[in-house]
Amino acid sequence: MTQRFIHCFALTLVGIALPSTARSQSDGIQDPVQKVVAENCSVKYIRNVNITAEVEGKLLELNLEEGMNVSAGDVLAVVDDTAAKLALELKKAEEMEAMLNADNDVNLQDAKNSEELAQAEADSFRQLYEESAIPYYEMKKKVLEAIRAKLRIDLAQMQKKIAEAQYIAKRSEREIADYEQKRRRVLAPFDGYVENRIAQQGEWVQSGSPVATLVQLDRVRIEGVVNALEFKGRVRAGMPIRVRVFADSSDNQAFETNATVGFVSSELNLRGQVRVWADIKNQKDDSGAWIVKPGMQAEIVFE
Repeated sequence: MTQRFIHCFALTLVGIALPSTARSQSDGIQDPVQKVVAENCSVKYIRNVNITAEVEGKLLELNLEEGMNVSAGDVLAVVDDTAAKLALELKKAEEMEAMLNADNDVNLQDAKNSEELAQAEADSFRQLYEESAIPYYEMKKKVLEAIRAKLRIDLAQMQKKIAEAQYIAKRSEREIADYEQKRRRVLAPFDGYVENRIAQQGEWVQSGSPVATLVQLDRVRIEGVVNALEFKGRVRAGMPIRVRVFADSSDNQAFETNATVGFVSSELNLRGQVRVWADIKNQKDDSGAWIVKPGMQAEIVFE
């Protein structure tokens, strides 16, 4: 037993002392290219945002709790919008009035009919004047009335254009009022997870006051560093990689997935390393909790 142990120990020493090139040559096998593995990798948020109120006022509604999953466009909170709703209704009425005025062509049609009548009278009086049946001034009066009737058509057309422009202005005012009313609603900008609720229902908030902290967990970022000098030219954006995320110190609990490099920094740190990251799609376990969480340790292996 002792001799076998000594024999194995001697072989081990020989294996350690023997250079790798000599071992490769003796075995007839060439060393494979060293794999590129990123160091100090960890999971980080892609989005970690404080959702803020855009206007000041009292929080009438607060439709969120910590730990809640929300979808993009969900109404998270509502600031008092009573005045904004009334202003919107007023602008809607003014827009309706302007639209009716813009569509009204009664004055234009009346002006055209009046011009036609005035022109007919002018022609008749001109014929009577040529027959010496009426004096010149009566004929001239009817001719000028026909010209005036034609100008009234131009005036009616101009008034209709003004009404159409006023309708556009009132429509814009209504859209502004609608926007101001919508600003009272705090919406979720993306699908996320409520990490922290900051405001309380009934609280008076200022413009820019944070209401809650929303984080994205359906996609997370794996970030680490790679020795740019040792692996020169072998690390580029778009390269395929294998990502492993460790829930604990046991490799058996690692979450593995394929991804591509999303970013490679152009700046080296003092150790000659560049920062790299890749985004991966997260998954849920049987209990509905996200498997990969920010702060976990990870590993990036370049394929």
